[in-house]
Amino acid sequence: MSYIINTKKSPQPIGPYVQGIKINNLLMVSGQIPINNNGKIISEDIEQQTLQVLKNIKNIIEKADLHVHNIIKMTIFVTNLNDIKKINQIYQKFFIKNDSNFPSRTCVEVNKLPKNSKIEIDAIAIQN
Repeated sequence: MSYIINTKKSPQPIGPYVQGIKINNLLMVSGQIPINNNGKIISEDIEQQTLQVLKNIKNIIEKADLHVHNIIKMTIFVTNLNDIKKINQIYQKFFIKNDSNFPSRTCVEVNKLPKNSKIEIDAIAIQN
């Protein structure tokens, strides 16, 4: 059985999709961009954008009664792969702060992202 996951702590979808879907012990989190609850990009700074995206994902995961340490896979989409060092610094701090191991990950450069954001991340989490 599947359940739609929706939290007001993260921005509502800007298109025809849901924040996440939980199927049995697996949670699929839709790609999150660095917008606040008002639907606005929070900053042009890649570090602030990265942190906002990770916070949005964390809120969705927690709504599904999971934690950051339950994340097993993430995909990062960036508009400039030269930002990876800055992204990695925020990413690493986020997982360490949340007492979590790093999940497996893919990172790709793309031409453009919704709302002209610099980063988008999706996630898969599993309930142990």
